This record gives sequence, structure tokens and C-alpha cells, in this order.
Amino acid sequence: MWTTALLIAAVLIGSSMQRITGMGFALVASPFLVLLLGPSDGVIVVNVCGVLTAAVVLLRVFRHIDWRRYGVLAFWAVLGIIPGSYVVQFVPGAWLEISIGVLVAAGLTVSVSLGRVNVRDRRSYRVLAGMSSGFMNTTAGVGGPAVSIYAIATGWPQRSFAATMQPYFLTIGLVSLASKFALGSADVPQLSVLVWALIGSACLIGLLIGDLLSEVVKPHVARRMLVVVAYLGSFTTILRGVVELLA
Repeated sequence: MWTTALLIAAVLIGSSMQRITGMGFALVASPFLVLLLGPSDGVIVVNVCGVLTAAVVLLRVFRHIDWRRYGVLAFWAVLGIIPGSYVVQFVPGAWLEISIGVLVAAGLTVSVSLGRVNVRDRRSYRVLAGMSSGFMNTTAGVGGPAVSIYAIATGWPQRSFAATMQPYFLTIGLVSLASKFALGSADVPQLSVLVWALIGSACLIGLLIGDLLSEVVKPHVARRMLVVVAYLGSFTTILRGVVELLA
């Protein structure tokens, strides 16, 4: 009962954060879901919930989506999954997670330190952000911080960023699930129908709460929350890698 309660709480908080900042479900919920369900089932549930939350939020923010940026980011993110899938076969996961966590934290620090000096947006930056996001999503399960760094550095308005991330995460989430099931590297988690129903309900309730909060949370506050969530993801990735090394 307690495991189910903690599972629902993690999904509820993660989906609320997804609605407010545009990302954060995987970063907030993933550590708890993996701990409660195990690495394989936990990641699959994260992917399924991520797809569900992105699809629902997409309907609410459709008019604010920057489809041009989405197209470039999503295309290169899918391509970035390819080298990521190759690298994980040869490099220990713990070292990958530590390295990526450190790089993300360093990149965020540089971006935040820029203050009001925004970097001029270029297609090459979108390509780099998309490739990095896809690569990191495959190797360490954290694709959000890479695009966060790009958004912060280029001064991408928070409302447009949060909206555009929904079709983006929907795309890479579906590709990730499809590739795992096609290659036979993962199976559907053996959870009861009731637990699946509770997870789905928690996603929707969390999104409703986040939707209400997004009306009162100012854009600059949401951007600060985004930075905190991205840092949380990088530090969690480093910690996970260290724990794996010491195990």
C-alpha cells in the first residue's frame, strides 16, 4: 500500500511540474519510480507517463508551440538516440551518468551566469541541443537539461518553450518506447489494472493542479523553477552513477 501511495505521489508531483515548467516529469518522478519498481519497469512507467502528460498538455498549449524549433530539435534528438544506443554497449552506465551529470551542471551554470546577455539563436545551436538531448536521454535517461540550457542561453520565452517541449517529449518518448519494445529490451510492467488506473488518474490530477498553478506563476518564476529542476536532474544523475560504482 505504501509503495503504491509513494508511486502515485511521485507521478502527481512530476506531472504538475511538467505543466508549470514545460518539463520535469522524468527528472522529478524517475528516481522514485526506479527505486520503487526497479530500473526496467520504473523507466517504462516514466516513459508511458511522460508520453501521456505531454499529449494532454499539448492540447492546452497548442497555439503557443514554435513548430519550427520543434522540428529541428526533435529530428536531431531522434538521430542522437543512435550514437547513444551504440555508446551504452561499451561504456559503463555509471561513468556515463556521472559524466553527463557533470556536463549538464556545468552547462547550466554557464547559461545562468550569462544573466541578461543572451546568445543569438542559430540553427546549429538547435542541432547541438537536440543531438545532446537525444544522446543523454538514451544513455542516462535525462534529455530535458540539454534543451533547458539552449532555452536559457538563447532567451527562449518561457511560455513558448514550455509549449514546444510537449510535442518534443511526446516524440522522443514514443520513439524510446517503440525502440525498446521492438528490440525486446523491455516488457510491459506487470502492474495490476487498478495500479495503472491510479497512475493515469494521478497524471491527470497533477496536470490539472499544474494548469491552475500555471495561471498564477509568473514566467520568470517558472523559468527559475525550470533551472532548479534541471539542476536536480543533473545532481540525481551524478548521485545515481556514484551509487552504482560503489555497489
